[in-house]
Amino acid sequence: MQTIQIIHYSCSRFIIMATTKSIFSCVFIVLFSILLTQCRVDDNYFEGDTPQLRYSLDTLTFDTVFTSVGSTTKFLKIFNNEDQRVLIDKISLGDSFSTFFRLNVDGTAVQKEIEEVTILPNDSIYIFVETTIDPDQDISISPFIIENWLQIKTGNKTHQILLEAWGQNANYIPNIQGNSRISYYSCDFGNWEWNDPKPYVVYGSLIVDSCNLIIPAGTKVYFHGGIANNDFGIYNDGLLIIRSGARLMTFGSADDKVEFRTDRLEEEYQDIGGQWAGIILSAGSKNNQLTHTKLFNSIVGIRVDSSSSVTLNQCEIGHNSGNNILASHASVRADNCLFHNANDHGLLFFQGGDYTLNYCTVFNEASQKHALLMNNFRCTDPLCQEEILLNVAQGNFTNCIFTGYNEDEIWLQDITKNQNGLFYSFDHCMFSADELLDVENQPTLFENVTEGLNQQFEDTLFIDFESYDFHLDTFAVAIDMARTIMIDQTDLDGNMRGSMPDLGCYEFQD
Repeated sequence: MQTIQIIHYSCSRFIIMATTKSIFSCVFIVLFSILLTQCRVDDNYFEGDTPQLRYSLDTLTFDTVFTSVGSTTKFLKIFNNEDQRVLIDKISLGDSFSTFFRLNVDGTAVQKEIEEVTILPNDSIYIFVETTIDPDQDISISPFIIENWLQIKTGNKTHQILLEAWGQNANYIPNIQGNSRISYYSCDFGNWEWNDPKPYVVYGSLIVDSCNLIIPAGTKVYFHGGIANNDFGIYNDGLLIIRSGARLMTFGSADDKVEFRTDRLEEEYQDIGGQWAGIILSAGSKNNQLTHTKLFNSIVGIRVDSSSSVTLNQCEIGHNSGNNILASHASVRADNCLFHNANDHGLLFFQGGDYTLNYCTVFNEASQKHALLMNNFRCTDPLCQEEILLNVAQGNFTNCIFTGYNEDEIWLQDITKNQNGLFYSFDHCMFSADELLDVENQPTLFENVTEGLNQQFEDTLFIDFESYDFHLDTFAVAIDMARTIMIDQTDLDGNMRGSMPDLGCYEFQD
């Protein structure tokens, strides 16, 4: 008796082993014809614009932190949910940091791109992605966060998979497992000290609750920001949020400052704002304290919410795309601080609050914005056609400089038109005021100004503000113009002030 054995059969291929005799030759021919007929389905490709492809993930994260040169491989799958073949026109890597990633598409090694990849009906393919990292390379070559896009083009649609890898040996927060970019930390009202000599990299958003976040001298904190789209909505991340039961405390020194800045450390990024979202001191977060600390490149440097408080000593905040400080019905004290180069109002104190600045320099470069804007009311509608007076509103500014490119670098919005008493005082300060003095604005400004200087733009002040050097020039009109007050008598550089101190954050050095 003759037999035919079908060892393997699929819609794309089959193997038939048979012993052929004439008695069964017709049977073999019939089976072979049936198989060929069924396999013709595979010859038809999907011809629509958007085939139903499904991806196993949208972000491929290499969460290994390398301490030496090393490689790791991960994979994703593309599923074809159509009953026909789907032709992927091209699978490729984007241009940024493409040398860090290598592909293997369904068994074919690919350096950067591959064209015409077929996925069978109701089938899938694997894409393996390998990365090799040398954390000892310069930060401009191997940054903290290495990102690229895996692009899958089919017809008129391109799907993108984000590739992420750590490039330097650092403390990553969070150390991502999965796709979360939000990390929550609580230490039961204890202390969380960032005292590792390696830098800290905040990837996404970090929420600190019921905890004192303590950052000692010399600590560098870098933020990797971007557009986040998750359960919280669409927003800019690269964000440090201090909740009401927590506080932030930095203990830098004149020679060893604490720094918060973007993780892009190339020279061309150093004075660009908006690269991360900033620090939020949530409503009710009390007694935050920053000492000898720098904060650069964010959207809003520090946002101080209602009923929260912060003290800044010898701090520098600048190169932010929004405000350097945005405070709403809060308490802010700053001594010997420099605020510069915001693209909005440098200091925005609104909806009342208690604000004290001593020996501070505020330089604003934004046109039609101000170094300082302060008001004493809250709007009840989006167009601010109705306002509510907030009696708790007081700003006391001593030995400060408020300057920039505008004729008005301070702006005070008083809902009472001075009928409820002045809510500000300037003592031995230099500022620019022009339209502010008009009858409809603040004509009685100088009634609560002691030894004030209405600065003209041509007045000599800084060594070179265009290069961000805000030390006082030899001929600066601010020299010897301050009065001695009972606070820390060291300037932003740690130099002692003289018996006739100078205005602003820097004491002139002969």
